[in-house]
Amino acid sequence: MQISNPWLAAGILAVLPLAAADAPPHTYAAVHCGTLLDVRTGHGISDAMLLIEDGKVREAGAASRVRLLHSETALDLTRATCLPGLIDVHDHLTSDPYDSGYKSLGISVPRRTVKGVRNARVTLEAGFTTVRNLGAAGYSDIALRDGIIAGDVPGPRILASGPPLGITGGHCDNNLLAPEYHGTREGVADGPWAARAKVREVIKYGADVVKICASGGVLSKSDQAGAPQYTLEEIQAIVDEAHKLGRKVAAHAHGTQSIKDSIRAGIDSVEHCSLIDDEGIALAKKAGTFLVFDIYNDDFIMHQGLQAGMLPESIEKERQIGVLQRENFQRAYKAGARMAFGTDGGVYPHGENARQLTLMVKLGMTPIEAIQTATVNAAELLGWAHTVGSLEPGSFADLIAVDRDPLADISQLEHVKFVMKNGEVVKNEIRLAVKIAQ
Repeated sequence: MQISNPWLAAGILAVLPLAAADAPPHTYAAVHCGTLLDVRTGHGISDAMLLIEDGKVREAGAASRVRLLHSETALDLTRATCLPGLIDVHDHLTSDPYDSGYKSLGISVPRRTVKGVRNARVTLEAGFTTVRNLGAAGYSDIALRDGIIAGDVPGPRILASGPPLGITGGHCDNNLLAPEYHGTREGVADGPWAARAKVREVIKYGADVVKICASGGVLSKSDQAGAPQYTLEEIQAIVDEAHKLGRKVAAHAHGTQSIKDSIRAGIDSVEHCSLIDDEGIALAKKAGTFLVFDIYNDDFIMHQGLQAGMLPESIEKERQIGVLQRENFQRAYKAGARMAFGTDGGVYPHGENARQLTLMVKLGMTPIEAIQTATVNAAELLGWAHTVGSLEPGSFADLIAVDRDPLADISQLEHVKFVMKNGEVVKNEIRLAVKIAQ
């Protein structure tokens, strides 16, 4: 691969193994930051250094206290603010907003997978080094995850669900074809035992997490977004089976009753949460359930949805619940509910994920609270609290940098200039010379 950016090339050289014949069989790198944001406390460490060994953080702190081990090259980000790579816990990397509605019928699973390769790279370069992919046709997200792990293609770390589970005719079924085509999606399962069997099936084929459709949705045909679909008994069976097999469960739930049923059933996260009420918020707080509000994509649906091929009825459904979702986000935040950052990427163009952080601050969160939803909170939901979402000893060296302090201007995260994943530089638009440690 030819590298046209000399600064990127310099960054890659910074993480290569030492050339000396007697060097240990490890790779070392160092990053010198103007400010390193501690996302747990919200405090910045000025003139900070990160020492990286084998793709993980070995040490982080004031540069005067971090001793370089082998005179390794330090990457100079002294005019930038560094923070952990961001996490989006609700993404659809193999989906494209311009393949919506009836256009989706002409997109094959292999074509979706190829689009996923592009979208994974775009998302990574936008500063999102980890995503949870909630729903993909034909296990295309599993293939994408495995390709990234193997080094075949660049992309974020992925927890993938494969096909989402849903009822016949529900949000996660295919309702666009006439009856003679007998179109049914892979995740359809009706009844507690059929749903248990489907959990076993998706895990058999590689699912890291189980996604269910507990209520109707916006972009599906002929259902109501707030209408319950899976019953409490079915959700309980799914959660029990998934947890028994070591998987968490995410519930697509716009509707008030479905949100509460999901929480009572022991769901790990509720997605969308559009019509959550005070009782639902209280239940989520008591159970410790994460709420994931995808509040940004309303802008795309309402302004460009028709051009993208979304159904007119979908636009109308979004008109009815989009404003309510944002109001309920504010209510849940003020009530102290646990929140993780998820955007429903693929409903809007990939790479715009961080625009939701700006909106969250506009709706009342402080910048550090918004950042925490996309770092430490999201990592906890994923079960990766000690490996992603922070830059602490033992965590993966997933790091991003921006020109100015995101606590003063959260929109800085919409323009990430530097991305490192697992100790390897994948993007560097900060035009500073590489600093050689003495």
